Amino acid sequence: MISKNRVLAVIIALGAFVGACHAADGAENWTKHCGSCHGKDGKGDTKAGRKADVKDLTDPKYQATFTDEQMFKQIKEGMKDKNGKEKMKAFGGTLSDEEIKALVAFVRGLKK
Repeated sequence: MISKNRVLAVIIALGAFVGACHAADGAENWTKHCGSCHGKDGKGDTKAGRKADVKDLTDPKYQATFTDEQMFKQIKEGMKDKNGKEKMKAFGGTLSDEEIKALVAFVRGLKK
């Protein structure tokens, strides 16, 4: 018979493993899809980022201006400027909802 402590330990270990995989997906997808504009560090100090007027995602004051839900929607649906020109492409057809949630968590971790 398996003890309750052993079952609890397995559940905790699995949760940590899933969490680590989730975070890895966020970092990997950040590098693959976001870093060219937002920069590896999230400051937006890239040629493409400056052209698109990308904001500094390491700034806690800027991050406080949007919710996780708003960020999720923007990643999934993309972003257009006031003239309707694409400012950020949509990733809903490229990334799953879980991958987008991992990206949201990754971005939140960029705060100074």
